[in-house]
Amino acid sequence: MTISVAVETPLQDEVRTLIAELNAVLLELTPPEHCHHLAVEQMADADTTVFIAREDGAAVACGALKRHADGIGEVKRMYTRPSHRGRRIGEEIVSRIEVLARSKGLTRLVLETGDRHYAAWKVYERSGFTRCGPVLDYPDVKWSVFYDKKLEG
Repeated sequence: MTISVAVETPLQDEVRTLIAELNAVLLELTPPEHCHHLAVEQMADADTTVFIAREDGAAVACGALKRHADGIGEVKRMYTRPSHRGRRIGEEIVSRIEVLARSKGLTRLVLETGDRHYAAWKVYERSGFTRCGPVLDYPDVKWSVFYDKKLEG
């Protein structure tokens, strides 16, 4: 089966369901006060672009680029349904995010993920991200792991 990845609005029932699944998984691994979710409505803001991966028309994965000041883009809302993991769909979404970030003139991508999100770490590290200290306004807590990637050059 072929996976397609495209920019879509998050304001679709199927995408809302995908984001609800993501939120449930995050809350299993991280205390609620340390989860930094963007609501679907926030994902629809002009400074955020959402990518949806589909197989046979069904949404199976997502990720987003949130643009910040000073040339910084943030990777947000990365999720692949368990049925589709291991197929490098997350890496394809991160690649699309990076291409978009470069086209918008961003010079650095950053992200915050959980301290127990081992599969996510693999996706980011395979995509050229390296661990760093806290980014943006995230607190430096044991529940968070931070990554960045320079886009210059």
